[in-house]
Amino acid sequence: MRTCTTVAHLQLTLNAERAKGKRIAFVPTMGNLHEGHLSLVRKAKALAHYVVVSIFVNPLQFGEGEDLDNYPRTLAADKSQLFSEGTDAVFIPSVAEMYPRGMRTQTQVRVPELSETLCGSSRPGHFDGVTTVVTKLFNMVKPDIAVFGEKDFQQLSIIRKMVDDLCMGIEIVGVPTARASDGLALSSRNGYLSDENRAIAPELHHVINDCKAAIGSGFDNFLQLESHARLRLLAAGFEPDYFAIRDARTLSNVTDQTEEIAILAAARLGPTRLIDNTRFNLATHSEWRLLAAQD
Repeated sequence: MRTCTTVAHLQLTLNAERAKGKRIAFVPTMGNLHEGHLSLVRKAKALAHYVVVSIFVNPLQFGEGEDLDNYPRTLAADKSQLFSEGTDAVFIPSVAEMYPRGMRTQTQVRVPELSETLCGSSRPGHFDGVTTVVTKLFNMVKPDIAVFGEKDFQQLSIIRKMVDDLCMGIEIVGVPTARASDGLALSSRNGYLSDENRAIAPELHHVINDCKAAIGSGFDNFLQLESHARLRLLAAGFEPDYFAIRDARTLSNVTDQTEEIAILAAARLGPTRLIDNTRFNLATHSEWRLLAAQD
């Protein structure tokens, strides 16, 4: 596994592989890798000849008072896991390498509307930081394919729109959320959870699934479902940020044109902010469609 810390070294390495006709897949991460990240690497290996993983904790996407300084950094363990998975190259740039003229004057990439709702409402500027760093990484790596986890579904939607709008020509692949045996979505921030909160945390996934089941059984008062879900989360000890039933394509409210629904939630449990989601096609929920047609 080749380790690159500069853009020049990275591009020299990848140009040599590209000259051999190799298809390159890219997995951007912030490190502190877990099984969810490794599932992305495996997917990348299945889709391409050469896999590049980046490890960079991006200051531009952290807001004031967020956990930039405390974000877990486990570089030695990360490299060991990537080596075991057969990763071809790992890119580990410094902040100075990524932002050589500083961040204050850095050109930023912004995806309107999609980045202003849900997590974008409670973390202003976060997605601008994400799309900016992902654009820079895409320009550095020039991958054929980039692989992201579906746990960050809003982020994935934003990146897909950005790539399409800016004609980047990169195939964006989403990988289903990796979960612990009790349903909790794997996250680098799960390590912040106390033992007591770790026992409570899977309730977020359970509430989302119960909401999905209610819609599948024909219950179509989405505002009531959202309110009920937030109350359940409060009762369990969460501080809900949002619980939303949305059109999975647009992240707007569900309409009679919606074909696929996404249920998305974010909530704090102690100092830890957890997110999760599920998606399903309404065509498979005939009772809901029947009720909608009768209204």
